[in-house]
Amino acid sequence: MRCHNPRVTAPSKSGFLGSLFAWLCLAAAAAWTCCGADSPDRPEPATETPAAPDSARPRLTLGVVPQQSASKLAAQWGPLLELVGARAGVELVFKTATDIPTFEERCRAGEYDLAYMNPFHFTVFDAHGYDALAKRAGSKIKGILVKKRGSAPARLEDLDGETVAFPAPRAFAATLLTSAGLRNADVAFESKFVKSHDSVYRAVALGKYAAGGGIMRTFRSVAPEVREHLEVLWETPGYTPHAFAVHERVPAALRDAVLRALTSLSGDDEGRARLEPLKIPAIEAASNADWDDVRALDIQDR
Repeated sequence: MRCHNPRVTAPSKSGFLGSLFAWLCLAAAAAWTCCGADSPDRPEPATETPAAPDSARPRLTLGVVPQQSASKLAAQWGPLLELVGARAGVELVFKTATDIPTFEERCRAGEYDLAYMNPFHFTVFDAHGYDALAKRAGSKIKGILVKKRGSAPARLEDLDGETVAFPAPRAFAATLLTSAGLRNADVAFESKFVKSHDSVYRAVALGKYAAGGGIMRTFRSVAPEVREHLEVLWETPGYTPHAFAVHERVPAALRDAVLRALTSLSGDDEGRARLEPLKIPAIEAASNADWDDVRALDIQDR
């Protein structure tokens, strides 16, 4: 029998975690499937930038979780990696994947020397050779549910019986945390996976779905002509944000050089300008234990 709450507020931590565990049982079955057939903006096939053929510097690849299209990620990350590489004395080559499940497969295989991955991914792939290097400084990641500006939903209960768009089954904040919030509020909904955060925002702005899951960083960086048609309906509790992870095969000297370069960025105008497109104000050193709050959710990798 369903329980109906007369008013929805942010769920308690214990209820939230219990609901998240229940949702994971369903999400795991779809973990490697993203339907997204009618996604409004499909990721481009070019998912890496070419290496400089005459570079004498050590070459490291950095894989970025494909929360947005490959072309947009390359435009955002390329200038940053160029500066970090120059400061670290290495050549950093941008890579991503066509979708999040493919990115997961590549991380599991240790394909990237360094990777920018979501918090859940890090708690999985630290067992596949990746160690924490750095993270966004002084903030937590929160999932958000957005709706079309001026549309009917005013609270989570109003999404009962609706279809909600998500980027991928195991997107940590945009899917797992927001879905747990809906279930904790006793909201029955249908999930539609559309491959990327930008696809979620565009689909909701077009009125294709009643709401969609995302995070504030990608919401702030989506095209203004899309964002102006959206508003945030609800946000989740906060957790340790995405990890800059490094594979164990990378020599310690190179790890340290890249870390110094990353953490230097917020200290000067040029570095801050390269961080601005990513909406990351500063980067700080991290340790594997920083993600213990995510491990406490007991999300099962299946």
